[in-house]
Amino acid sequence: MTAPGPLHNRRSPMGSARHVLARMSLRTRLLCLATALVATGLLAAGAVVSTTLHGYLEGRVDARLQTTAQIAARITPPPGTESPQNVRVLSSFEDTTVSYVDDTGAAHSTFDSTTAAPGGGPQLPDLDRDAVLDRSGQPFTVSARDGDHRWRAVALTRPDQLIESADQPAGNGSVVIATSLDEVDRTVQKTRTVSLTAGGVLLAVLALVGWFAIRSGLRPLTRIEDTAEAITSGDFSHRIPETAGSQTEVGRLTTCLNRMLDQIDTAFRARAEAESRMRRFFADASHELRTPLVGIKGYTDLYRMGASQTRQETDHIMTRIAEESGRLTRLVGDMLLLARLDEAAQGPALGIGPAPAFPLERAPMDLRTLAADALHDVRALDPSRPVTLTGPDGGRPATAPTLADEERLRQVVTNLVGNAVAHSPDGTPVRIGVGVKDGLAVLEVADRGPGLSPEERLRVFERFYRADASRSRTTGAGAGLGLSIVHSLVTAHGGDIEVDTAPGEGCTFRVRFALLEPMD
Repeated sequence: MTAPGPLHNRRSPMGSARHVLARMSLRTRLLCLATALVATGLLAAGAVVSTTLHGYLEGRVDARLQTTAQIAARITPPPGTESPQNVRVLSSFEDTTVSYVDDTGAAHSTFDSTTAAPGGGPQLPDLDRDAVLDRSGQPFTVSARDGDHRWRAVALTRPDQLIESADQPAGNGSVVIATSLDEVDRTVQKTRTVSLTAGGVLLAVLALVGWFAIRSGLRPLTRIEDTAEAITSGDFSHRIPETAGSQTEVGRLTTCLNRMLDQIDTAFRARAEAESRMRRFFADASHELRTPLVGIKGYTDLYRMGASQTRQETDHIMTRIAEESGRLTRLVGDMLLLARLDEAAQGPALGIGPAPAFPLERAPMDLRTLAADALHDVRALDPSRPVTLTGPDGGRPATAPTLADEERLRQVVTNLVGNAVAHSPDGTPVRIGVGVKDGLAVLEVADRGPGLSPEERLRVFERFYRADASRSRTTGAGAGLGLSIVHSLVTAHGGDIEVDTAPGEGCTFRVRFALLEPMD
């Protein structure tokens, strides 16, 4: 049994050609294809020109031969090879022979216009009367006696009315006129040589021009390759330079790739920012959690060591443990709420698919109800603080119907009110505005406190962020998560929140939601 290995390793000619083409660059393949097409076109054009020219020149020779044969058929030549004047006139064009044959095909008179016919003259076939009649006066091609040249010949029978001479055999016979095709062949060959030479030069010039043209046309692909290399090296901001021809295939590809790279870069930046924010969140959360835990551990250690000798000291230790436990519980609850809000918001932003939505029990509600309750909350927190209920930017309060989770919005308003009371001096007026503005349901909480600087305004919604010492902090100040929760809850409702503030001019937190249109 023969081993099948060599058979499997053999490639067909088509497979080998495909393998060679696959290893070529796109530039080389395009140039080879274009050169092959041009070469094929030039060869086809040369073949058509040569064939047409050959047919035209041969047709002219045939026309002269037929005319001369018709005249020669009506002339009675003398015997021998001495050509009379009229026969010389008939055979005056070069390389021509005139032969008279009888009905059996035997020649009895031959006249040659040259002293040395090309190739020794034509090699004529047997031309008896029947053979001549079969050719019907149509020209035919014969070879020379040496076989290296070609002759064109015409054979015609002589008319019956001619009177036989004493020196001429019985029967009218036929006349055969042949002329050399050397001039025709030389002209056609010269044309072919010129065509091939000019075509070769033209093909070389076109191949050179095509190389530069293809190289210039594919230069955007080189820039795409360079961009890919730069991005692979870590430069995610690198983009493909766009050219003026944006409607070409390469131009459209460049535009699409740049858009794709922008989206990828945006996703990477969002992911990096989310990771940075998460690391900062964990660091701040660890710091904030450490404080109440250390306090609880310290008081429990004091209690176990017997530091409380009286009931009053024990009650003080238990109170402090309860306060730190409550602070820890609130902090963990706020962190859990923010984590759930992040889970609902960050998934689509990072391009990792839809995330589960934050559970909101939406129902029709009026923000004016929350504003009125907030008014009582401020008075309960600080009875000495002036508080007013107005419309947005002043005026009379109005209804502001919207579709929202009332419990979550109460948490938003409570945090805003608590922020205004905690971070402004005692006795600072607070204004709560509610109503409709620019087609949106609006709720405002404004104070006349020290305000925020531009840098603080940008960071006011960051987690665990507290303003500097210019904003007073009470003993019960929070961990810096209140406004972060406000921002996340408002965003989860599809609304937005903005801050109007300046140093010494207080703060106005403005929350806006989609207005609930009345049912018809």
